[in-house]
Amino acid sequence: VQLQASGGGLVQTGGSLRLSCVASGFTFGYTAIGWFRQAPGKEREGVSCFRNRDRSTKYAESVKGRFTISRDNAKNTVYLQMNSQKPEDTAVYFCAASSSGIITSTMLNSHAYNYWGQGTQVTVSS
Repeated sequence: VQLQASGGGLVQTGGSLRLSCVASGFTFGYTAIGWFRQAPGKEREGVSCFRNRDRSTKYAESVKGRFTISRDNAKNTVYLQMNSQKPEDTAVYFCAASSSGIITSTMLNSHAYNYWGQGTQVTVSS
């Protein structure tokens, strides 16, 4: 099982980046992909989630209206489009997958995910 996150970088305030998370090796599939972020000195927080069974999505309040999560089945890839970025978006971003059922209330809870990829750094300059 492997989750490969990419697409991070340096962007100015108001700019955009698109993160990608490629999932491979899931013999029985996964039920959801989530994006999380962790800034220096802060706890990891859930940013967004895409749940496969009903294609539902969930966003943290801090990114609603600015970030969009989507999935490309053919490429086994989940994207996080980040627009109107702010300095407070600066963090290491991780994608994670759940192999068991995930309910709406836990979609942004890191404990609901059992596979994690490496992080990709996003830096938003002011």
